[in-house]
Amino acid sequence: MIRASFLVGAMLVVSPLNAQDHASHKEATPPAMDHCAMGHLPPEQCPPIDEPEGDATTADPTTADPTTDGMPDGMDHGNHGTIDHAEHGEVTDKSANAAAPETAVPLRALEGPRHAADAVWGSEQMASARSQLAREHGRMATGMVLVERLEARLATDSGEDGYLWDAQAWYGGDINRFVLKTEGEGEFGGALEHAEVQALYSRAIGPFFDLQTGVRFDPEPDNRSHLAIGIQGLAPYMFHIDGAMFISDKGDLTARVEAEYDQRITQRLILQPRIEVELSAQDIPEREVGAGISNVEPGLRLRYEIAKEFAPYVGVEYEAKVGDTAELARLRGEDPDAIKALIGLRAWF
Repeated sequence: MIRASFLVGAMLVVSPLNAQDHASHKEATPPAMDHCAMGHLPPEQCPPIDEPEGDATTADPTTADPTTDGMPDGMDHGNHGTIDHAEHGEVTDKSANAAAPETAVPLRALEGPRHAADAVWGSEQMASARSQLAREHGRMATGMVLVERLEARLATDSGEDGYLWDAQAWYGGDINRFVLKTEGEGEFGGALEHAEVQALYSRAIGPFFDLQTGVRFDPEPDNRSHLAIGIQGLAPYMFHIDGAMFISDKGDLTARVEAEYDQRITQRLILQPRIEVELSAQDIPEREVGAGISNVEPGLRLRYEIAKEFAPYVGVEYEAKVGDTAELARLRGEDPDAIKALIGLRAWF
């Protein structure tokens, strides 16, 4: 009897729900989006402004509901009050032909004082603030010391083991800098074979290259001074380039080009192909250098950055005297080429 009572009660509750009329719940069709008016399409793909597109109708502003500001259903802004847009000026329709681009600067933006903030904070305080801003955004003088190569060079044949250094330092801004370069090499337990120091004025000639000019002094193998002019920077595809020409106080014209590329294997492990080429415009017998391309040194170095500023490496390099320079080496009974195993360090601070 109790089960029958529960069953009758459930039927009475369900019956009114089934009797509800859903005829008025028609599916609302959203209005079509006008991509021309929204500026999503170029002007040539849109109809003239005074012609309606498709079956779209033009709303009569005199019949718009003041409580909704003429906005579509569901966007009731009546509680915001009446907004006067007269002072905003005429809004340019981006779909109209010959419309001004979005980046156009209105004339009123160029009116008024050059430094409007001076009227509030005073010209002296704002002049100091502008000077500080300029210094921190391009005029700040900074410096760096980079030890590009500090390495032991181990002969893989009957040659002698040696060492090499290649470093540079600079101080200045983004446009003008003073640059100091030095490099040299020698044999362990033997005499210093070659050493040089360059003092250069460096000026940016583009976003990625600097023009450098100055003097170079070679204490070894003989005291010789040079005028130097060259470029240094980052070539397309991230190749680091350093090239220069030198005119010595003896009238000798030589040149050197260095190129290297950092290929990241991981965030810390970097493989660096590198090549150095030396050239001479004439024979320099006292330096055992012949005219033309005198030396070519391609190499490969694999370094691990323990920190960004400290990266030991191992590698291999092929040293070759070529052309007339190779012939001079053979006449002296020397091997014009050799392969060296490298153990070194790259660091900067």
